[in-house]
Amino acid sequence: MLHPTLGRWRLLAATVLALAALQLAGCASFAPPPPYTTEAEALAERGEPTRRWDNEDGSTTLEYSTQPNGWTCLMVQVDQGGMVLRQWDALAAENLARVERGMDKEQVSRLLGLHRSEQRFRNSGEEVWDWNIRNDGPGVATLFNVHFIDERVVRTSQTYVYPRDGALFGGWGGYYGHPWGPGWWGYPRPFYPYPFAHPWFW
Repeated sequence: MLHPTLGRWRLLAATVLALAALQLAGCASFAPPPPYTTEAEALAERGEPTRRWDNEDGSTTLEYSTQPNGWTCLMVQVDQGGMVLRQWDALAAENLARVERGMDKEQVSRLLGLHRSEQRFRNSGEEVWDWNIRNDGPGVATLFNVHFIDERVVRTSQTYVYPRDGALFGGWGGYYGHPWGPGWWGYPRPFYPYPFAHPWFW
């Protein structure tokens, strides 16, 4: 018969190993894409982009969206010769902060990539687009919302998504929280001054 103390130590060791494996797996899944040098290299690695954006300087931006369930959007800007000029994550916090009041829908799409969903609210006259972004909040997911009135941005907000009635992440089956509720303009300042707001908001 296994001694109780030895059994507890084995259980503890197994738990530590499992947590370490999860952390390593998380690091692998969250690793940024390698820097591409040519358009052909990006296409070979990722396939055809979600969309292509023609820029005024003659360059093209390849958009690789992972919505609705992913939380990144790789943008790869290439010149007319197919050489990569730069690449970035459109849903990184510093890029979300570039959304400004008065932008039109095309400007927002160019900046953030394909959105996850959109809703219209008759009372406020708002149309709200949302993007699934990296979640470091209290729920199962975090949404970044852009609010439009008359086709122009009026504000941004953030929503924490919670499972409801046993809904699984992926379809969610609904969420608690309303993106059109009281909040502050801008990101990453807090949109909902709840007690569980992220500490880096201050």
